[in-house]
Amino acid sequence: MRTAFPIIALLFALPTAAGAQSAPTAQPSTRPIQIGTSYTMSSPTLGDTREVNIWLPNGYDRSTDTYPVLYLLDGALDQDFHHIAGLGSLASLSWTYGPFIVVGVQTRDRAAELTPRPTDPRYRAAFPNSGGADRFRRFLHQEVIPFVEARYRTSSKRALMGESLAGLFVVDTLLEEPKLFDDYIAISPSLWWDDRRPLRRPAPTGLAQTRLFLAIADEGGTMQDGVDRLRRSLGQLPAGRITVKYVDYSSTATHSTVYHRAAEEALRWLYPAPPYKSAPTPWYMIEGAAPPSKR
Repeated sequence: MRTAFPIIALLFALPTAAGAQSAPTAQPSTRPIQIGTSYTMSSPTLGDTREVNIWLPNGYDRSTDTYPVLYLLDGALDQDFHHIAGLGSLASLSWTYGPFIVVGVQTRDRAAELTPRPTDPRYRAAFPNSGGADRFRRFLHQEVIPFVEARYRTSSKRALMGESLAGLFVVDTLLEEPKLFDDYIAISPSLWWDDRRPLRRPAPTGLAQTRLFLAIADEGGTMQDGVDRLRRSLGQLPAGRITVKYVDYSSTATHSTVYHRAAEEALRWLYPAPPYKSAPTPWYMIEGAAPPSKR
């Protein structure tokens, strides 16, 4: 019994784990990450409010330059704004393409807002709320574009980007109102719409020095056929009306994976930077080389 007292006394003398960790620790400072400005627009055309998100290139606030504008469909914060703005940021960091302003425009019911009115009764029955492309285009033309151009230093160059149903809207805008934008980016556009009827008419004559980036993944079927019809139709136009860059990702991408890589290639094509003047190769990248001697 006498040996227990010294052991117990020793245990009470040892610091407990809780006591050893009770000293306050410094907390890391925090600040929110901001990549742009988000507006909520009340639209008379749509009878609704819409989120419009703006990303500005690095150095915008320190310059007096004007910038081309990329209007991004499905451009809400929970849609495609972040990853396309990230490509804009990559342009600012790499100096290999850009700069440009990104304007992300929210869509709510894509099948209703981004589709032209179908004529095929099968499509009218399957998509009873479809056919709102003209109204959404008026929203862009009469409300979003003036809103952006009144608040930011924009050049006269505008581009429109979209994928899937938004890509269909891009092509429909090219065919219906080609002068609204200078450049068009349609990635895996849903040109199966309305049994491809819009693609059976002649190509528009109002094109002038327009550029179209067109990409397709592995969708095949009527979607691939729609893209092929569009290419043939535009290929019949006189030289100088439109320049088409077509990229076939059918062996490397699916409908779910094509967007980001195709968007980067499109932006590099539309907004190329001057050739980068690289310095001589440093010694440590040459096999067996040594640092230059200091004299």
